Amino acid sequence: MRKWWLMGIGAALLLTQGFAMAAVKAPPKQMSEETKECVKCHKKNNPGLVQMWGSSRHYGANVGCYECHAADPKDVDAYIHDDKKVKKHISIIVSPKDCANCHENEYKEMTKSHHADAGKIMGSLDNLLAEVIEGDSGMVTPGFPDGISAAAVNGCWQCHGSTVKMVAGEPGMLDPATWPNTGIGRINPDGSKGTCAACHSRHTFSVAQARQPENCGKCHMGPDHPQIEIFNESKHGIAYRANREKMNLESSKWIPGEDYYHAPTCATCHMSETRKQKVTHDVGDRLSWNNRPPVSKKQGWVEGSMGWEERRDNMKDVCQSCHEENWVENWYIQYDGLVELYNRKYGRPGVKLMKAAKPLMKGPKFSHKLDFIWFELWHHEGRRARMAASMMGPDITHWEGTYDLGKNFYIEMVPELRELIEHGMHGSADDVKAAKNLQRVLSEVLNHDSHKWFLGKENPKKAAERKKRQADFKARYKKH
Repeated sequence: MRKWWLMGIGAALLLTQGFAMAAVKAPPKQMSEETKECVKCHKKNNPGLVQMWGSSRHYGANVGCYECHAADPKDVDAYIHDDKKVKKHISIIVSPKDCANCHENEYKEMTKSHHADAGKIMGSLDNLLAEVIEGDSGMVTPGFPDGISAAAVNGCWQCHGSTVKMVAGEPGMLDPATWPNTGIGRINPDGSKGTCAACHSRHTFSVAQARQPENCGKCHMGPDHPQIEIFNESKHGIAYRANREKMNLESSKWIPGEDYYHAPTCATCHMSETRKQKVTHDVGDRLSWNNRPPVSKKQGWVEGSMGWEERRDNMKDVCQSCHEENWVENWYIQYDGLVELYNRKYGRPGVKLMKAAKPLMKGPKFSHKLDFIWFELWHHEGRRARMAASMMGPDITHWEGTYDLGKNFYIEMVPELRELIEHGMHGSADDVKAAKNLQRVLSEVLNHDSHKWFLGKENPKKAAERKKRQADFKARYKKH
């Protein structure tokens, strides 16, 4: 196995508490001869890289360039880096499997997490958009030997990860269409998934950096999963920015309520230690809802995985580091209410409508306006509403979430469906049959209590209750 000798050094690394000096004038005496040779060259050619390593805990534990980059000659990405003094095989990529020589637990947790599977996007609708609609996968781009779309290479894959390939006949040469890449779900030449450097940037591998919300914001941002924007808007984000210097981010023990208490970060809630839980690198261990798909699912539905209640209790434990139990329970009622509203009003009806519309949508995927309307409803607006509710971002929940959902469902999707029905009624016998089925499904959806208002059929009792609430509201504010 590659880098087997690191097992002995691992103990020193895990016990090291202090950081080494920021500037590296010479490698420490205990450092291997191979690493000393590496440092001689890289101090001249890549001084910033050496300085980053010099400020790391790896440096303090005598873990250097060669200890991480050494390779077995049989490894697919192994090559002899220098033919002068050091005739040793190395690999450019240090994969999670390599890091596991010292960080076995972290490797196991990360490998079974959703982060490690992020590369599956390459077979999803997102990648179809990048490869075909946004790009030109049939055309060869200079430097991209497989003719892969530059939109996918520079966009999707930089967060989700590429399948890193070697250039045939060139030992150690990595395919420029797939490298450089620090996507969290990267598939490495040794077959391992992910990259520790996605969160612990090389060559410092700082735990303090990994604990800061900006670290997650590289990928968790934008119209379809704006977690960093939600966090910045939330009370948690406001408190974090006001008290950043008090967060004790460098601490080796980092328990909310003990080592810091002013605010949480993404790591606090999803990964870090609490009084009852250890650190986890499986970011799904505390998530009870999966809000990514068109219809939200309760996590734990996959056989053999951690159950819904256990995941929820894990997150409640984090919340109760700062909030009392009743506050937490009430917040979950509010959050569940929004997710269930979305599923009931938009998610499930939308899936049903698109299934009925499919026979009438001629041409390939995303060649029809309705494809884009529905995709943005669940993938953008629906996610924003659900995810913002989960992180207490009220403005994004409403104005960038449920408002956009309502507007585009009624003003974009419904008219497009009606037009599709109209065209179908004048088509072939199969088209007429499909149009009548879609008409029936649309009527069922719009006559549901959630949508009756659109047909002028709002429940009189509910309308009266709403008007009474409005009147009470106006009366209350007249008193002030």
